Amino acid sequence: MNVQQLSIFLENKQGRLAEVANLLANAAINIRTATLADTSDFGVVRLIVDDVDKAVDVLKEGGITAVKTDIVIVDTTDRPGGLAKVLNVIGKKNLNVEYLYSLGTRGERAYIALRFDDSEKAVAAFQESGVVVVSREDLKALNMA
Repeated sequence: MNVQQLSIFLENKQGRLAEVANLLANAAINIRTATLADTSDFGVVRLIVDDVDKAVDVLKEGGITAVKTDIVIVDTTDRPGGLAKVLNVIGKKNLNVEYLYSLGTRGERAYIALRFDDSEKAVAAFQESGVVVVSREDLKALNMA
């Protein structure tokens, strides 16, 4: 039940992020979620788009390297303790979270993207504990992918 995202490494220069957005826009690829982590020299842009394979090709043609990576998306309550519940499952199973970010909320639900060193083990742990794992189809139904 993994969802694929794009991970893009960019020089930390003015206009580079706009270049990515313009390449995707010109190819009619919709960016559904985006996050950026930066250092003084480079940034890592993570995107969920509506057509991952096409986006990789378009970016490559534009001279930008994008890598498809698997993430796990979970659905939790949008109230105090929602994230703690998810993280407690991870802690009990000794899973390593490489990073996480919020996809936002819908009503009383919150959606969190997580990258693990062992996604299959993470999905099994979530399912075993009753944490809802969101599929790509679920994201589409929520208008998030």
